[in-house]
Amino acid sequence: MFLGFLEVLIASVFKVPPVAKIYIARVLSRWNRNRGARGRLSAELTGQQVIILKEGTSRSRGRDAQKANIVAAKIIAESIKTSLGPKGMDKMLVDGFGDVTITNDGATILDEMEVQHPAAKMMVEVAKTQDDEVGDGTTTSVVVAGELLKRAEDLLDQDLHPTVIVDGYRIASEKALEILDQIAIKVDPTDKAMLKKIATVSLASKLLAEYEQIAELAVNAVLQVAEKTEEGYRVDIDDIKVEKKPGESLLDTVLIKGIVLDKEVVHPGMPKRIEEAKIALVDSPLEVEKTEFDAKINIENPEQMKSFLDEEEKMLKDMVEKVASAGANVLLCEKGIDDVAQHYLAKKGILAVRRVKQSDIEKLVKATGAKIVSNLDDLKAGDLGKAALVEERKIGDDKMTFVEGAKNPKAVTILVRGGSERLVDEAERSIHDALCVVRDVVRDPRIVGGGGAPEAEIAKQLRGFAQKQEGKEQLAVLAFASGLEAVPVALAENAGLDPIDIMVQLRAAHEKGQTWYGVDVFEGKAADLKEKGVLEPHGVKMQVIKSASEAAGMILKIDDVIASAKSKDSPGPPKHDGEGGEEGASEY
Repeated sequence: MFLGFLEVLIASVFKVPPVAKIYIARVLSRWNRNRGARGRLSAELTGQQVIILKEGTSRSRGRDAQKANIVAAKIIAESIKTSLGPKGMDKMLVDGFGDVTITNDGATILDEMEVQHPAAKMMVEVAKTQDDEVGDGTTTSVVVAGELLKRAEDLLDQDLHPTVIVDGYRIASEKALEILDQIAIKVDPTDKAMLKKIATVSLASKLLAEYEQIAELAVNAVLQVAEKTEEGYRVDIDDIKVEKKPGESLLDTVLIKGIVLDKEVVHPGMPKRIEEAKIALVDSPLEVEKTEFDAKINIENPEQMKSFLDEEEKMLKDMVEKVASAGANVLLCEKGIDDVAQHYLAKKGILAVRRVKQSDIEKLVKATGAKIVSNLDDLKAGDLGKAALVEERKIGDDKMTFVEGAKNPKAVTILVRGGSERLVDEAERSIHDALCVVRDVVRDPRIVGGGGAPEAEIAKQLRGFAQKQEGKEQLAVLAFASGLEAVPVALAENAGLDPIDIMVQLRAAHEKGQTWYGVDVFEGKAADLKEKGVLEPHGVKMQVIKSASEAAGMILKIDDVIASAKSKDSPGPPKHDGEGGEEGASEY
């Protein structure tokens, strides 16, 4: 009605022609439709809730999300900080099944903790990356990452933008790696005395700190499997098998220049000891193969049955003859060995072991020089490996087969003994760290001092570097320098020392140019740790800086956390409408 009145008013005032009246009517009608649509949309938006995220989803944004992530990461760092260094404490971890793990290895602690918070999981990944790359320094990397986030939190409170902090940390980490390269000392990768010092430092914070022979054992194992190339030495830590067996004491841990198989000889009639062994490695079964399709054999009389069994026995006997004719007196098989074949092998005086793990077969190739044979028809004397001795021995309650005395083996075994299963497990973890640090130096023959000395030196130089920076990134570089000093501070605290006194001594020494001054936890003061033989691989410290700075930067750049609701299992059987409109549950 209003539009009709408006149309008449316009026509009468302006005296428009009939064609123009029609145009005005159309324009007013279109405007009215659009106004109605806008009104309905406004009513819909104000009248009902628009659901974008799944019901039960939680969301935190801005400073709240950053604070929550930083707090979670700091808690993870604080939880393992007390296990850093020679005076660090152990953690007892009990899983859902009641199994107990006692360790001070950072990666193991975080792996067993079953962390739930997403930011905390990123800290666990830092430790895992450190362990995978260099095998040591897992606790240090997490502690440094936590301290970098703590320093970043202070900068956020000063209204410094997270992007500025991340850029400053990136600049600082690049400069820190450059400083680390400058202060690193080049060494001879085959110097056993120096490598032993590095292994001893790695074991100093572990259960095996008092056992010097374990460090020497780790050095000998790594040098045995190291292969020289044009670029340097190549070491594959997988070539060193660590076999653990509770019993005896840690002092009885030995290095065997060969492979120990956790298997026994298959037949009691076989010899238990073979000297000057010629070893055949076979990955096919010594059994009569079953057909891939269903088969039926009609047997009408006992003679046919006997001939059938005789033929089967002949096939197995032929297999044994092929092994014997090649000159082998030891057979190590990845698959099964039939009872009849075992009998003929025993008659031939051949020692046989079945169902050897594929990883062990691969190590035996490197240890004995044998070739893996998939078809017994192809077995010949040139495929056999050699070892001075193959013997079955009883270790604890189990029987194990020792293949040792190989000439220049490129795969070896460390047999770890100990008074209890938990002790052996922790010893295995400690030996793994020692092997890794020795490998790191053999591959990259550069070392630095221990006891927080490189961190203190890098922090000193970073502070001077920060003064030359323009812009707010300077504050982040200074924060990065302070974050690195968390290492000597933690070492001092764990040794019961006053961290303020230690840091005053350290900074004074480094200002005087004493690069290798660190925390001597045994004498309770700052000292030149290079002179004391406290040395660490350059690669470990390099990875600590990389891992910690990247993890801190990733967490700082998060400003929105959207967590979906956890899926709930169906509480019971489905419900169906019953008679009379009532809802009833049907059981299945």
